[in-house]
Amino acid sequence: MSTLKADTIVASDGSSPVTLTKQSAAKAWVHFDNLSSNVTRGSFSISSVTDNGTGDSTVTLSNAMTDAFSCIAGLTGYSTSDPNSRFQSGCIPSSTTVRVEQVTHAGSNA
Repeated sequence: MSTLKADTIVASDGSSPVTLTKQSAAKAWVHFDNLSSNVTRGSFSISSVTDNGTGDSTVTLSNAMTDAFSCIAGLTGYSTSDPNSRFQSGCIPSSTTVRVEQVTHAGSNA
């Protein structure tokens, strides 16, 4: 069995990024605390998370999506006072940012 090790993979022209054609990988992801401090616990292709207020954040992508019609999916929730998780999905109106709001069942920001 062979082992392939590389730091950078580029297209055959030597400079363009490789286009993934056989995978459906996430283009960006982030795991952060949306309720208290916006501490980012892990991310890929995210440049920042901005705190807009309790349960309201704006995530900025390091690399823009191809257009403003990309879709997101996410899971929010679980705290000691509210163990209910919520699934969020939708399309983002920007190719570089997405606003994330965690809303309680009563309709107010968590």
